[in-house]
Amino acid sequence: MAWLRQRDLVPHDPEEKGFRLRFRVAFGIITAIFALLVFRLWYLQLFQGAKFRQFSQENHLRTISIPAPRGMILDRKGRILADNRPSFDLYIIPEDIGDQKEVLGRLGKILKASPQELENRLKDAEAKGIPRFKQFKLRGGISWEELAKIEANLMDLPGIIVQVGPQRYYPHSNLASHLIGYLAEIDKEELRALGKSRFRRYQLGDLIGRYGVEEKTETYLRGEDGGKTVQVDALGRTLPVVLNEIESTPGKNIVLTIDLDLQAYTERIFAGKLGSVIAMDPQNGEVLAMLSNPSFNPGLFARDVSKQEWERLRNDPLDPLENKSIRGQYPPGSTYKLIVAAAAVEEEAIAPKSKLICKGSYRLGRRSYGCWRWGGHGAVNLYQALVQSCDVYFYQVGRRLGIDTLAEYAWGFGLGEPTGIDLSNEKAGLVPTSTWKLETTGEEWLAGETLSAAIGQSFNLVTPIQLLNAYCAVANGGKLMLPRVVQKIETVEGEVVKDFPSREIGALPASPETLDFLKKALAGVVSAPRGTGWAARIGGVSVAGKTGTAQVISQKVKSEEIPFELRDHAWFVAFSPVEEPEIAVVVLVEHGGHGGKAAAPIARKVIQKYFEIKAEKDAGPKISAKL
Repeated sequence: MAWLRQRDLVPHDPEEKGFRLRFRVAFGIITAIFALLVFRLWYLQLFQGAKFRQFSQENHLRTISIPAPRGMILDRKGRILADNRPSFDLYIIPEDIGDQKEVLGRLGKILKASPQELENRLKDAEAKGIPRFKQFKLRGGISWEELAKIEANLMDLPGIIVQVGPQRYYPHSNLASHLIGYLAEIDKEELRALGKSRFRRYQLGDLIGRYGVEEKTETYLRGEDGGKTVQVDALGRTLPVVLNEIESTPGKNIVLTIDLDLQAYTERIFAGKLGSVIAMDPQNGEVLAMLSNPSFNPGLFARDVSKQEWERLRNDPLDPLENKSIRGQYPPGSTYKLIVAAAAVEEEAIAPKSKLICKGSYRLGRRSYGCWRWGGHGAVNLYQALVQSCDVYFYQVGRRLGIDTLAEYAWGFGLGEPTGIDLSNEKAGLVPTSTWKLETTGEEWLAGETLSAAIGQSFNLVTPIQLLNAYCAVANGGKLMLPRVVQKIETVEGEVVKDFPSREIGALPASPETLDFLKKALAGVVSAPRGTGWAARIGGVSVAGKTGTAQVISQKVKSEEIPFELRDHAWFVAFSPVEEPEIAVVVLVEHGGHGGKAAAPIARKVIQKYFEIKAEKDAGPKISAKL
């Protein structure tokens, strides 16, 4: 007891006391850390286990997409206009590339692209929300040389995959390019529309129809991509072990209404000219040939078109990307006189046999309006006025009718609104009225403007497809048909998925008697002694048509004496045979001068070629042209 009492009386060592305090604090911290670790492990296993099991699996398994072949585009006889061929496409898996700057630097040297350009592609994928463990196309259609360099350096390019996939191929280069269209990479704005069904199957790097039939029938042409699950090593390199594979489903084939032979011939004879040529079956609205010059090679867009190539096409003053057949808007010139003639007969503004005097000009107020024939045509009736394209006659008839009546008949002939052809971005043209001018310019309509409108000038604007469709309706007895370029859609086995029958969309505001009269007058334009369309005559078959010369600017000098871009446009619209028309053709030669000289001979050759193709098919006699 004495010992215990003596020990209690000895003071505690301060160092020992400090040590015990530090020990307790350290022990508490360690205990807390272990408690947190245990809690974290419990949480991860219980609540996050499934997620990390998936991550673990995806770390050694990859799903590689197998692009579906795009459907072919064929002509009416089944000949290929757009197909696919093998292409080496470069894909990247961002999660596997490791040192991004180093890998993209090496890859950029092989592809001759800046690392910043490749980094921007990665940022685009990230902005789109593509997971880093998913592959996406970095570049399509790499060259053999680039492929060899990539394969030789694959050990230093982790996350880089080269796959063989289908690339769009256009075997006839520029042929019918505006009609067929082209592909381009889907942009970020479209990808943001993933909630819409059209874009659910797309991701960054995919190509989509951007123009023409490629765009209009995109949902049919695009197939269903397949895929396969493969193993990868620690560096992200694919191992030759396929765990699962789903084959891709090819897209549907599109059969067009055009004839490859007629299309190729038309493009050959129109080479070097600017403008449009369209051939159509007037009975059902099927387009047999359609071209717009200048054109472009859609194959440029099947691969990664360079910025320089794109800028060159986009900034070309001749606008090769514009489909002038459905988007070019021009004054119709004297081809408009057909509509004025129909209005004059139906409204009884003048009897067809009544004659008006043409002395070479017509005076209204202080201004004199000239006829294209300096000496005048003398006394002419409606038939003669159409055949000889007398301006003075139509000045007077147009003044009697008035601009608003002319507009009603122009609308009735399908002008002033899109025809509805199965191609995107068709323009409507313009049918002027007194109300339109007042609302547009704030000015009243002038009587002199009616005179100009009556011969297809003033504010009148038409597209080649509109004008052709109006003449087709005259040829077939008054039915406005829906123009179309797609005949049917088929599977790769040839089973028809959908066809597109002919469809009537309106009727001309003219009686059968008036239409018969117009057809005879149009036949006279080509066959009568003083007809302006004599250059369209073909031996052995009847042709009806109308010439037109559309002013770009008002001029009092010869066309050859002014700059090319200010010269008149040349029109010719025709159909044949007159009795039972099978083909109708419109020719527009930009800055070509007179329609009878520049456009009519081209229409004649197209019609002649059509009958030659038909004769070869039917083993019948060939038809020769009178030059």
